[in-house]
Amino acid sequence: MTAAIRSLVPMAHVADVERSIRYYAKLGFRLRNTFTPDGSRTPAWAWLESSGASLMVSRATAPVAASEQAVLFYLYADDVAGLRASLDREGLGPGPIAYPFYAPRGEFRLTDPDGYVLMITHTGS
Repeated sequence: MTAAIRSLVPMAHVADVERSIRYYAKLGFRLRNTFTPDGSRTPAWAWLESSGASLMVSRATAPVAASEQAVLFYLYADDVAGLRASLDREGLGPGPIAYPFYAPRGEFRLTDPDGYVLMITHTGS
């Protein structure tokens, strides 16, 4: 193989970029860059980072239907239970911790304001 992919950064279409920036900040993401078109007061795009995780959000040109978001975002954390408790205190409504075979230290589901499903699971084995 002559070339290899070294990184993958998803870009999610969202109804409100600023709302997504605030939401993902509660998950530890920091704003790294934005783009605001001429004549607009709000950003149309943003790059968010948390440790080794990156996410781009871009203002959708059509309504974002939660039932049509057919992708799962897996986010990895060292302390699943601690993060779940913190997000619950923030009022984000995380689901219960489950222990499927592939996540023996647990995982839980969280849904962002646009209906994207975030699966929070443990790092390592």
